[in-house]
Amino acid sequence: MSRSKTISQPQTTTQQLASVVKSARDIMRKDKGLSGDLDRLPMLTWIMFLKFLDDMEQVHETEAKVGGAKYRPAIAPPYRWRDWALKEDGITGDELMSFINNEETILPDGKRGQGLFAYLRGLQGTNGGDRRDVIAAVFKGTLNRMISGYLLRDVVNKINQIHFTSSDEIHVLSRLYESLLKEMRDSAGDSGEFYTPRAVVRFIVEAVHPQLGEMVLDPAAGTGGFLVEAFEHIKKQCKTTGDFRKLQRESLYGIEAKPLPYLLCQMNLLLHGMEYPQIDPGNALGRPLREIGNKERVDVIVTNPPFGGEEEKGIRSNFPEDKQTSETTLLFLQLIMRKLRRPGGGGKGEGGRCGMVVPNGALFGDGVCARIKEELLKEFNLHTIVRLPNGVFAPYTGIPTNLLFFDRSGPTEDIWYYEHPLPQDRKNYTKTRPIQFEEFGPCLEWWHNRKKSDRAWKVKVQDALKYGEEGNLISANLDIKNPSAAKDFEHMPPEQLADDILRKEQQIIEIITEIKQALTAKAHHE
Repeated sequence: MSRSKTISQPQTTTQQLASVVKSARDIMRKDKGLSGDLDRLPMLTWIMFLKFLDDMEQVHETEAKVGGAKYRPAIAPPYRWRDWALKEDGITGDELMSFINNEETILPDGKRGQGLFAYLRGLQGTNGGDRRDVIAAVFKGTLNRMISGYLLRDVVNKINQIHFTSSDEIHVLSRLYESLLKEMRDSAGDSGEFYTPRAVVRFIVEAVHPQLGEMVLDPAAGTGGFLVEAFEHIKKQCKTTGDFRKLQRESLYGIEAKPLPYLLCQMNLLLHGMEYPQIDPGNALGRPLREIGNKERVDVIVTNPPFGGEEEKGIRSNFPEDKQTSETTLLFLQLIMRKLRRPGGGGKGEGGRCGMVVPNGALFGDGVCARIKEELLKEFNLHTIVRLPNGVFAPYTGIPTNLLFFDRSGPTEDIWYYEHPLPQDRKNYTKTRPIQFEEFGPCLEWWHNRKKSDRAWKVKVQDALKYGEEGNLISANLDIKNPSAAKDFEHMPPEQLADDILRKEQQIIEIITEIKQALTAKAHHE
Protein backbone atom coordinates (compact mmCIF):
# COMPACT_ATOMS: atom_id res chain seq x y z
CA MET A 1 0.00 0.00 0.00
CA SER A 2 1.24 3.49 -0.77
CA ARG A 3 0.07 6.23 1.57
CA SER A 4 -0.24 9.75 0.27
CA LYS A 5 1.65 12.52 2.03
CA THR A 6 -0.44 15.26 0.41
CA ILE A 7 -1.03 16.88 3.79
CA SER A 8 2.30 18.00 5.15
CA GLN A 9 2.83 17.29 8.83
CA PRO A 10 5.83 17.52 11.13
CA GLN A 11 7.40 14.13 11.76
CA THR A 12 6.95 12.54 15.17
CA THR A 13 9.57 10.21 16.57
CA THR A 14 8.86 6.80 18.06
CA GLN A 15 9.57 8.19 21.50
CA GLN A 16 7.19 11.12 20.96
CA LEU A 17 4.39 8.85 19.72
CA ALA A 18 4.84 6.51 22.66
CA SER A 19 4.73 9.54 24.95
CA VAL A 20 1.47 10.76 23.36
CA VAL A 21 -0.20 7.37 23.83
CA LYS A 22 1.10 7.03 27.37
CA SER A 23 -0.17 10.51 28.25
CA ALA A 24 -3.61 9.67 26.86
CA ARG A 25 -3.74 6.48 28.92
CA ASP A 26 -2.57 8.34 32.04
CA ILE A 27 -5.44 10.81 31.59
CA MET A 28 -7.89 7.91 31.25
CA ARG A 29 -6.66 6.45 34.53
CA LYS A 30 -8.12 9.51 36.28
CA ASP A 31 -11.63 8.79 34.95
CA LYS A 32 -13.79 6.79 37.38
CA GLY A 33 -15.72 5.20 34.51
CA LEU A 34 -12.70 3.21 33.36
CA SER A 35 -11.00 0.35 35.16
CA GLY A 36 -7.97 -1.36 33.68
CA ASP A 37 -6.73 -1.83 30.12
CA LEU A 38 -9.90 -3.72 29.12
CA ASP A 39 -11.69 -0.35 29.36
CA ARG A 40 -8.89 2.04 28.45
CA LEU A 41 -7.65 0.38 25.24
CA PRO A 42 -11.12 0.23 23.58
CA MET A 43 -11.64 3.91 24.49
CA LEU A 44 -8.28 4.85 23.03
CA THR A 45 -9.06 2.73 19.97
CA TRP A 46 -12.37 4.31 18.98
CA ILE A 47 -10.93 7.79 19.47
CA MET A 48 -7.91 6.97 17.27
CA PHE A 49 -10.27 5.26 14.81
CA LEU A 50 -12.21 8.50 14.22
CA LYS A 51 -9.03 10.58 13.95
CA PHE A 52 -7.58 8.06 11.49
CA LEU A 53 -10.72 8.13 9.33
CA ASP A 54 -10.79 11.91 9.15
CA ASP A 55 -7.10 12.15 8.26
CA MET A 56 -7.59 9.62 5.46
CA GLU A 57 -10.76 11.41 4.28
CA GLN A 58 -8.81 14.66 3.92
CA VAL A 59 -6.15 12.89 1.86
CA HIS A 60 -8.78 11.36 -0.44
CA GLU A 61 -10.63 14.67 -0.79
CA THR A 62 -7.42 16.41 -1.82
CA GLU A 63 -6.59 13.66 -4.31
CA ALA A 64 -10.11 13.85 -5.77
CA LYS A 65 -9.81 17.63 -6.24
CA VAL A 66 -6.47 17.27 -7.99
CA GLY A 67 -8.04 14.69 -10.29
CA GLY A 68 -11.11 16.86 -10.93
CA ALA A 69 -13.45 14.30 -9.34
CA LYS A 70 -16.18 14.63 -6.74
CA TYR A 71 -15.65 13.02 -3.38
CA ARG A 72 -18.37 11.93 -0.98
CA PRO A 73 -17.01 11.63 2.57
CA ALA A 74 -18.01 8.64 4.69
CA ILE A 75 -18.81 10.94 7.63
CA ALA A 76 -20.68 14.19 7.00
CA PRO A 77 -20.36 17.53 8.88
CA PRO A 78 -20.61 18.22 11.80
CA TYR A 79 -19.64 14.67 12.79
CA ARG A 80 -16.17 14.67 11.24
CA TRP A 81 -13.24 14.77 13.64
CA ARG A 82 -12.21 18.18 12.29
CA ASP A 83 -15.68 19.59 13.14
CA TRP A 84 -15.76 18.77 16.86
CA ALA A 85 -12.34 17.49 17.98
CA LEU A 86 -9.62 19.39 16.15
CA LYS A 87 -9.74 22.67 18.09
CA GLU A 88 -7.99 22.39 21.42
CA ASP A 89 -10.56 24.71 23.02
CA GLY A 90 -13.53 22.98 21.35
CA ILE A 91 -16.61 21.52 23.04
CA THR A 92 -15.86 19.91 26.40
CA GLY A 93 -17.44 18.81 29.68
CA ASP A 94 -21.15 17.96 29.67
CA GLU A 95 -21.57 19.45 26.19
CA LEU A 96 -19.01 17.00 24.77
CA MET A 97 -20.53 14.02 26.60
CA SER A 98 -24.01 14.94 25.37
CA PHE A 99 -22.76 15.22 21.78
CA ILE A 100 -21.13 11.80 21.93
CA ASN A 101 -23.59 9.79 24.03
CA ASN A 102 -27.12 11.15 23.51
CA GLU A 103 -29.51 9.95 20.84
CA GLU A 104 -30.42 13.59 20.17
CA THR A 105 -28.47 16.69 21.18
CA ILE A 106 -27.25 20.17 20.31
CA LEU A 107 -24.52 19.75 17.70
CA PRO A 108 -21.23 21.69 17.50
CA ASP A 109 -22.74 23.83 14.71
CA GLY A 110 -25.62 24.89 17.01
CA LYS A 111 -28.29 22.81 15.27
CA ARG A 112 -30.22 19.98 16.89
CA GLY A 113 -29.65 16.44 15.63
CA GLN A 114 -28.43 12.93 16.37
CA GLY A 115 -25.60 12.42 18.80
CA LEU A 116 -22.25 11.24 17.40
CA PHE A 117 -22.55 7.53 18.25
CA ALA A 118 -26.21 7.41 17.17
CA TYR A 119 -25.24 8.95 13.82
CA LEU A 120 -22.26 6.61 13.29
CA ARG A 121 -24.31 3.50 14.11
CA GLY A 122 -26.87 4.49 11.50
CA LEU A 123 -24.44 4.91 8.58
CA GLN A 124 -25.14 2.82 5.49
CA GLY A 125 -23.03 2.27 2.40
CA THR A 126 -24.56 2.89 -1.00
CA ASN A 127 -23.81 -0.59 -2.36
CA GLY A 128 -22.85 -2.37 0.84
CA GLY A 129 -19.32 -3.23 1.89
CA ASP A 130 -17.91 0.32 1.87
CA ARG A 131 -16.40 2.29 4.72
CA ARG A 132 -19.75 3.54 6.05
CA ASP A 133 -20.82 -0.04 6.75
CA VAL A 134 -17.53 -0.68 8.56
CA ILE A 135 -18.00 2.42 10.74
CA ALA A 136 -21.58 1.44 11.60
CA ALA A 137 -20.52 -2.09 12.55
CA VAL A 138 -17.68 -0.80 14.73
CA PHE A 139 -19.85 1.60 16.71
CA LYS A 140 -22.79 -0.75 17.18
CA GLY A 141 -20.66 -2.59 19.71
CA THR A 142 -18.79 0.43 21.12
CA LEU A 143 -19.60 2.46 24.22
CA ASN A 144 -18.11 5.65 25.63
CA ARG A 145 -17.26 4.55 29.16
CA MET A 146 -15.64 7.80 30.27
CA ILE A 147 -17.62 9.87 32.75
CA SER A 148 -15.74 13.17 32.63
CA GLY A 149 -16.12 15.23 29.47
CA TYR A 150 -13.16 17.36 30.55
CA LEU A 151 -10.82 14.37 30.78
CA LEU A 152 -12.17 13.12 27.46
CA ARG A 153 -11.35 16.50 25.92
CA ASP A 154 -7.79 16.16 27.22
CA VAL A 155 -7.49 12.70 25.63
CA VAL A 156 -8.83 14.01 22.31
CA ASN A 157 -6.29 16.84 22.38
CA LYS A 158 -3.49 14.32 22.93
CA ILE A 159 -4.62 12.16 19.98
CA ASN A 160 -4.61 15.29 17.80
CA GLN A 161 -0.82 15.12 18.04
CA ILE A 162 -0.83 11.90 15.96
CA HIS A 163 -0.66 12.44 12.20
CA PHE A 164 -2.29 9.53 10.39
CA THR A 165 -1.36 11.15 7.08
CA SER A 166 2.29 10.24 7.66
CA SER A 167 3.23 6.72 6.56
CA ASP A 168 6.23 6.82 8.90
CA GLU A 169 4.05 7.59 11.91
CA ILE A 170 1.54 4.93 10.89
CA HIS A 171 4.32 2.33 10.80
CA VAL A 172 5.57 3.32 14.25
CA LEU A 173 2.06 3.48 15.69
CA SER A 174 1.14 0.05 14.27
CA ARG A 175 4.01 -1.51 16.22
CA LEU A 176 3.05 0.47 19.30
CA TYR A 177 -0.55 -0.70 18.97
CA GLU A 178 0.59 -4.32 18.75
CA SER A 179 2.34 -3.87 22.08
CA LEU A 180 -0.84 -2.37 23.57
CA LEU A 181 -2.82 -5.42 22.42
CA LYS A 182 -0.24 -7.67 24.07
CA GLU A 183 -0.49 -5.64 27.27
CA MET A 184 -4.25 -6.06 27.26
CA ARG A 185 -3.80 -9.80 26.73
CA ASP A 186 -1.36 -9.94 29.62
CA SER A 187 -3.74 -8.24 32.05
CA ALA A 188 -7.13 -9.38 30.80
CA GLY A 189 -7.54 -13.00 31.90
CA ASP A 190 -10.32 -14.35 29.68
CA SER A 191 -9.37 -11.95 26.88
CA GLY A 192 -6.35 -14.16 26.24
CA GLU A 193 -8.62 -15.93 23.74
CA PHE A 194 -8.28 -12.87 21.50
CA TYR A 195 -4.52 -13.22 21.18
CA THR A 196 -2.24 -15.77 19.54
CA PRO A 197 1.53 -15.36 20.07
CA ARG A 198 2.87 -13.46 17.06
CA ALA A 199 5.63 -16.04 16.55
CA VAL A 200 3.02 -18.79 16.05
CA VAL A 201 0.94 -16.57 13.75
CA ARG A 202 3.92 -15.71 11.59
CA PHE A 203 5.07 -19.33 11.36
CA ILE A 204 1.64 -20.52 10.21
CA VAL A 205 1.44 -17.78 7.57
CA GLU A 206 4.98 -18.48 6.36
CA ALA A 207 4.22 -22.20 6.10
CA VAL A 208 0.88 -21.76 4.29
CA HIS A 209 2.42 -19.04 2.06
CA PRO A 210 -0.63 -17.08 0.79
CA GLN A 211 -0.16 -15.65 -2.71
CA LEU A 212 -1.26 -12.42 -4.35
CA GLY A 213 -4.64 -13.08 -5.97
CA GLU A 214 -5.71 -15.68 -3.41
CA MET A 215 -8.56 -15.13 -0.96
CA VAL A 216 -7.42 -15.45 2.66
CA LEU A 217 -9.88 -15.91 5.54
CA ASP A 218 -9.67 -15.99 9.33
CA PRO A 219 -13.11 -17.09 10.59
CA ALA A 220 -12.12 -16.35 14.20
CA ALA A 221 -10.24 -13.10 13.57
CA GLY A 222 -9.88 -11.85 17.15
CA THR A 223 -7.69 -8.74 17.07
CA GLY A 224 -6.57 -9.48 13.51
CA GLY A 225 -3.10 -10.95 14.04
CA PHE A 226 -3.38 -13.58 11.29
CA LEU A 227 -4.80 -11.08 8.79
CA VAL A 228 -2.11 -8.51 9.60
CA GLU A 229 0.60 -11.13 9.08
CA ALA A 230 -1.01 -12.33 5.83
CA PHE A 231 -1.23 -8.71 4.65
CA GLU A 232 2.48 -8.15 5.33
CA HIS A 233 3.35 -11.47 3.66
CA ILE A 234 1.41 -10.74 0.46
CA LYS A 235 2.48 -7.08 0.35
CA LYS A 236 6.05 -8.22 -0.38
CA GLN A 237 4.74 -9.76 -3.62
CA CYS A 238 3.07 -6.52 -4.86
CA LYS A 239 4.86 -4.63 -7.61
CA THR A 240 2.19 -2.52 -9.34
CA THR A 241 -0.71 -0.27 -8.35
CA GLY A 242 -3.02 -3.03 -9.54
CA ASP A 243 -1.32 -5.51 -7.24
CA PHE A 244 -1.82 -3.23 -4.24
CA ARG A 245 -5.45 -2.65 -5.21
CA LYS A 246 -6.02 -6.41 -5.40
CA LEU A 247 -4.43 -6.86 -1.97
CA GLN A 248 -6.59 -4.11 -0.49
CA ARG A 249 -9.92 -5.10 -2.05
CA GLU A 250 -9.91 -8.79 -2.95
CA SER A 251 -7.54 -10.67 -0.66
CA LEU A 252 -8.22 -10.60 3.08
CA TYR A 253 -11.41 -11.40 4.96
CA GLY A 254 -12.23 -12.00 8.60
CA ILE A 255 -15.15 -12.86 10.85
CA GLU A 256 -15.36 -11.74 14.48
CA ALA A 257 -18.61 -11.65 16.43
CA LYS A 258 -17.45 -10.14 19.74
CA PRO A 259 -17.61 -6.32 19.81
CA LEU A 260 -14.33 -5.67 21.64
CA PRO A 261 -12.00 -7.78 19.47
CA TYR A 262 -13.94 -6.61 16.38
CA LEU A 263 -13.09 -2.98 17.20
CA LEU A 264 -9.48 -3.83 18.03
CA CYS A 265 -9.18 -5.87 14.82
CA GLN A 266 -10.40 -2.97 12.67
CA MET A 267 -7.91 -0.56 14.22
CA ASN A 268 -5.06 -3.07 14.02
CA LEU A 269 -5.65 -3.63 10.30
CA LEU A 270 -6.07 0.08 9.55
CA LEU A 271 -2.80 0.90 11.29
CA HIS A 272 -1.00 -1.81 9.34
CA GLY A 273 -2.15 -0.37 6.03
CA MET A 274 -5.50 -1.96 5.14
CA GLU A 275 -7.73 0.90 4.02
CA TYR A 276 -10.92 -1.17 3.83
CA PRO A 277 -10.80 -4.04 6.34
CA GLN A 278 -13.43 -6.61 5.38
CA ILE A 279 -14.39 -8.07 8.75
CA ASP A 280 -17.84 -9.60 9.17
CA PRO A 281 -19.25 -8.85 12.66
CA GLY A 282 -21.46 -11.95 12.60
CA ASN A 283 -21.00 -15.42 14.07
CA ALA A 284 -18.94 -17.60 11.72
CA LEU A 285 -20.86 -20.65 12.96
CA GLY A 286 -24.24 -18.99 12.57
CA ARG A 287 -25.26 -20.52 9.20
CA PRO A 288 -26.11 -24.11 8.28
CA LEU A 289 -23.03 -25.73 6.82
CA ARG A 290 -24.95 -27.03 3.81
CA GLU A 291 -25.75 -23.46 2.71
CA ILE A 292 -22.09 -22.59 2.12
CA GLY A 293 -21.54 -22.90 -1.63
CA ASN A 294 -18.63 -22.60 -4.04
CA LYS A 295 -18.82 -18.79 -4.24
CA GLU A 296 -18.08 -18.51 -0.52
CA ARG A 297 -15.07 -20.79 -0.53
CA VAL A 298 -11.55 -19.41 -0.19
CA ASP A 299 -7.98 -20.36 -1.09
CA VAL A 300 -6.35 -19.99 2.33
CA ILE A 301 -7.55 -20.16 5.93
CA VAL A 302 -5.21 -19.24 8.80
CA THR A 303 -6.74 -19.18 12.26
CA ASN A 304 -6.76 -20.04 15.94
CA PRO A 305 -10.41 -20.79 16.70
CA PRO A 306 -11.47 -20.52 20.34
CA PHE A 307 -11.18 -23.75 22.30
CA GLY A 308 -12.57 -24.79 25.62
CA GLY A 309 -15.87 -23.00 24.93
CA GLU A 310 -19.28 -24.49 24.26
CA GLU A 311 -21.81 -23.44 21.63
CA GLU A 312 -25.55 -23.34 22.21
CA LYS A 313 -27.97 -25.84 20.72
CA GLY A 314 -29.13 -23.47 17.96
CA ILE A 315 -25.56 -23.23 16.63
CA ARG A 316 -25.00 -26.99 16.85
CA SER A 317 -28.05 -27.60 14.66
CA ASN A 318 -26.24 -25.89 11.76
CA PHE A 319 -24.00 -28.97 11.47
CA PRO A 320 -24.64 -32.52 10.21
CA GLU A 321 -26.62 -34.58 12.70
CA ASP A 322 -23.87 -37.14 13.29
CA LYS A 323 -21.24 -34.41 13.80
CA GLN A 324 -23.04 -32.05 16.17
CA THR A 325 -21.05 -31.06 19.25
CA SER A 326 -20.82 -28.21 21.72
CA GLU A 327 -17.00 -28.10 21.40
CA THR A 328 -16.15 -24.91 19.54
CA THR A 329 -12.89 -26.17 18.03
CA LEU A 330 -14.63 -29.10 16.31
CA LEU A 331 -17.36 -26.85 14.91
CA PHE A 332 -14.76 -24.47 13.47
CA LEU A 333 -12.82 -27.39 12.00
CA GLN A 334 -15.96 -28.48 10.13
CA LEU A 335 -16.60 -24.91 8.98
CA ILE A 336 -13.04 -24.61 7.70
CA MET A 337 -13.31 -27.86 5.76
CA ARG A 338 -16.49 -26.58 4.14
CA LYS A 339 -15.00 -23.15 3.35
CA LEU A 340 -11.85 -24.37 1.58
CA ARG A 341 -12.00 -24.14 -2.20
CA ARG A 342 -12.32 -27.44 -4.03
CA PRO A 343 -9.71 -28.43 -6.63
CA GLY A 344 -10.38 -26.54 -9.85
CA GLY A 345 -13.01 -24.42 -8.09
CA GLY A 346 -11.74 -21.09 -9.38
CA GLY A 347 -8.47 -21.11 -7.45
CA LYS A 348 -5.32 -23.19 -7.68
CA GLY A 349 -5.61 -26.72 -9.04
CA GLU A 350 -4.93 -28.45 -5.71
CA GLY A 351 -7.70 -26.58 -3.90
CA GLY A 352 -7.67 -24.53 -0.72
CA ARG A 353 -5.30 -24.99 2.22
CA CYS A 354 -5.34 -24.27 5.93
CA GLY A 355 -3.02 -23.75 8.89
CA MET A 356 -4.74 -23.70 12.29
CA VAL A 357 -4.20 -24.14 16.03
CA VAL A 358 -6.00 -26.96 17.86
CA PRO A 359 -5.88 -28.19 21.46
CA ASN A 360 -4.41 -31.61 22.08
CA GLY A 361 -7.81 -33.13 22.89
CA ALA A 362 -8.85 -32.74 19.26
CA LEU A 363 -6.14 -35.22 18.26
CA PHE A 364 -7.28 -38.15 20.39
CA GLY A 365 -10.99 -37.45 20.96
CA ASP A 366 -13.51 -40.20 20.12
CA GLY A 367 -17.18 -40.22 19.13
CA VAL A 368 -18.18 -37.13 17.18
CA CYS A 369 -14.57 -35.94 17.26
CA ALA A 370 -13.42 -39.18 15.59
CA ARG A 371 -16.06 -38.89 12.84
CA ILE A 372 -14.95 -35.33 12.06
CA LYS A 373 -11.31 -36.43 11.86
CA GLU A 374 -12.29 -39.35 9.62
CA GLU A 375 -13.82 -36.85 7.19
CA LEU A 376 -10.70 -34.70 7.43
CA LEU A 377 -8.43 -37.63 6.58
CA LYS A 378 -10.61 -39.05 3.81
CA GLU A 379 -11.61 -35.81 2.09
CA PHE A 380 -8.53 -33.67 2.78
CA ASN A 381 -4.78 -34.08 2.81
CA LEU A 382 -3.68 -33.61 6.42
CA HIS A 383 0.00 -33.48 5.50
CA THR A 384 1.57 -31.96 8.63
CA ILE A 385 1.03 -31.73 12.38
CA VAL A 386 3.44 -29.53 14.34
CA ARG A 387 3.39 -30.39 18.04
CA LEU A 388 4.07 -27.36 20.22
CA PRO A 389 5.77 -27.63 23.62
CA ASN A 390 4.28 -26.61 26.95
CA GLY A 391 3.58 -23.01 27.81
CA VAL A 392 3.14 -21.50 24.33
CA PHE A 393 -0.19 -20.03 25.46
CA ALA A 394 0.83 -19.61 29.11
CA PRO A 395 -0.40 -18.33 31.46
CA TYR A 396 -3.87 -18.26 29.86
CA THR A 397 -4.06 -21.99 29.32
CA GLY A 398 -1.76 -24.88 30.02
CA ILE A 399 -3.52 -27.07 27.45
CA PRO A 400 -0.99 -28.59 25.00
CA THR A 401 -1.54 -27.30 21.46
CA ASN A 402 -0.78 -28.41 17.91
CA LEU A 403 -0.72 -26.84 14.46
CA LEU A 404 -2.67 -28.64 11.72
CA PHE A 405 -1.85 -28.08 8.05
CA PHE A 406 -4.14 -29.58 5.42
CA ASP A 407 -5.43 -28.94 1.92
CA ARG A 408 -7.98 -30.20 -0.61
CA SER A 409 -5.49 -31.85 -2.95
CA GLY A 410 -6.91 -35.31 -2.17
CA PRO A 411 -7.26 -37.81 0.69
CA THR A 412 -4.51 -38.17 3.27
CA GLU A 413 -1.92 -40.88 2.63
CA ASP A 414 0.87 -39.90 5.03
CA ILE A 415 0.98 -37.48 7.96
CA TRP A 416 4.26 -35.80 8.81
CA TYR A 417 4.79 -34.88 12.46
CA TYR A 418 7.29 -32.32 13.69
CA GLU A 419 7.93 -31.85 17.40
CA HIS A 420 8.92 -28.26 18.14
CA PRO A 421 11.44 -28.31 21.02
CA LEU A 422 11.76 -25.99 23.95
CA PRO A 423 14.97 -23.95 23.96
CA GLN A 424 17.83 -25.53 25.86
CA ASP A 425 17.70 -25.11 29.64
CA ARG A 426 14.00 -24.19 29.48
CA LYS A 427 11.21 -26.23 31.04
CA ASN A 428 8.42 -24.02 29.82
CA TYR A 429 7.48 -20.84 28.00
CA THR A 430 6.11 -18.02 30.15
CA LYS A 431 4.43 -14.66 29.74
CA THR A 432 7.75 -12.86 30.19
CA ARG A 433 9.74 -15.34 28.08
CA PRO A 434 7.42 -16.34 25.23
CA ILE A 435 8.13 -18.35 22.11
CA GLN A 436 10.12 -16.48 19.42
CA PHE A 437 9.71 -16.74 15.65
CA GLU A 438 13.40 -17.49 15.16
CA GLU A 439 12.88 -20.77 17.02
CA PHE A 440 10.76 -21.99 14.08
CA GLY A 441 13.77 -21.65 11.73
CA PRO A 442 14.71 -25.37 11.79
CA CYS A 443 11.08 -26.36 11.17
CA LEU A 444 10.78 -24.02 8.18
CA GLU A 445 14.02 -25.45 6.75
CA TRP A 446 12.68 -28.98 7.24
CA TRP A 447 9.31 -27.94 5.72
CA HIS A 448 10.78 -27.70 2.22
CA ASN A 449 13.16 -30.68 2.51
CA ARG A 450 11.49 -33.28 4.69
CA LYS A 451 13.49 -36.08 6.27
CA LYS A 452 12.93 -38.25 9.29
CA SER A 453 14.88 -37.22 12.38
CA ASP A 454 14.62 -37.22 16.15
CA ARG A 455 12.13 -34.34 15.70
CA ALA A 456 10.25 -35.46 12.58
CA TRP A 457 8.44 -38.70 11.80
CA LYS A 458 5.92 -39.91 9.22
CA VAL A 459 2.78 -41.98 9.81
CA LYS A 460 0.58 -43.84 7.35
CA VAL A 461 -3.07 -42.78 7.49
CA GLN A 462 -4.02 -46.43 8.13
CA ASP A 463 -2.24 -46.17 11.48
CA ALA A 464 -4.52 -43.31 12.52
CA LEU A 465 -7.87 -44.82 11.46
CA LYS A 466 -9.13 -48.00 13.14
CA TYR A 467 -12.25 -49.89 12.00
CA GLY A 468 -14.17 -52.86 13.36
CA GLU A 469 -14.86 -56.10 11.49
CA GLU A 470 -18.12 -54.66 10.14
CA GLY A 471 -16.38 -51.53 8.89
CA ASN A 472 -17.58 -49.25 11.69
CA LEU A 473 -15.18 -46.55 12.86
CA ILE A 474 -13.56 -47.37 16.20
CA SER A 475 -11.11 -44.47 16.49
CA ALA A 476 -9.31 -41.73 14.60
CA ASN A 477 -6.24 -41.09 16.71
CA LEU A 478 -3.88 -38.35 15.55
CA ASP A 479 -2.09 -38.24 18.91
CA ILE A 480 0.84 -40.32 17.66
CA LYS A 481 4.00 -40.00 19.71
CA ASN A 482 7.50 -39.27 18.55
CA PRO A 483 9.11 -42.73 18.28
CA SER A 484 12.51 -41.17 19.09
CA ALA A 485 11.37 -39.46 22.30
CA ALA A 486 10.72 -40.59 25.82
CA LYS A 487 7.12 -40.91 26.92
CA ASP A 488 5.35 -37.57 27.23
CA PHE A 489 2.61 -38.04 29.78
CA GLU A 490 1.11 -34.61 29.21
CA HIS A 491 0.10 -35.55 25.65
CA MET A 492 -1.41 -38.96 26.53
CA PRO A 493 -5.12 -39.62 25.89
CA PRO A 494 -6.96 -39.73 29.26
CA GLU A 495 -7.66 -43.48 29.11
CA GLN A 496 -4.01 -44.25 28.25
CA LEU A 497 -2.79 -41.94 31.00
CA ALA A 498 -5.16 -43.60 33.51
CA ASP A 499 -3.95 -47.07 32.48
CA ASP A 500 -0.33 -45.93 32.81
CA ILE A 501 -0.98 -44.50 36.28
CA LEU A 502 -2.76 -47.69 37.42
CA ARG A 503 0.07 -49.82 36.05
CA LYS A 504 2.68 -47.78 37.91
CA GLU A 505 0.60 -47.80 41.11
CA GLN A 506 0.37 -51.59 40.84
CA GLN A 507 4.14 -51.75 40.45
CA ILE A 508 4.56 -49.52 43.52
CA ILE A 509 2.17 -51.74 45.53
CA GLU A 510 4.13 -54.82 44.48
CA ILE A 511 7.42 -53.17 45.52
CA ILE A 512 5.94 -52.08 48.87
CA THR A 513 4.57 -55.59 49.43
CA GLU A 514 8.00 -57.10 48.72
CA ILE A 515 9.63 -54.65 51.16
CA LYS A 516 7.05 -55.50 53.85
CA GLN A 517 7.57 -59.21 53.32
CA ALA A 518 11.33 -58.75 53.57
CA LEU A 519 10.98 -56.71 56.78
CA THR A 520 8.60 -59.28 58.28
CA ALA A 521 10.94 -62.12 57.40
CA LYS A 522 13.86 -60.23 58.92
CA ALA A 523 11.88 -59.57 62.13
CA HIS A 524 10.95 -63.25 62.46
CA HIS A 525 14.56 -64.25 61.84
CA GLU A 526 15.78 -61.94 64.57
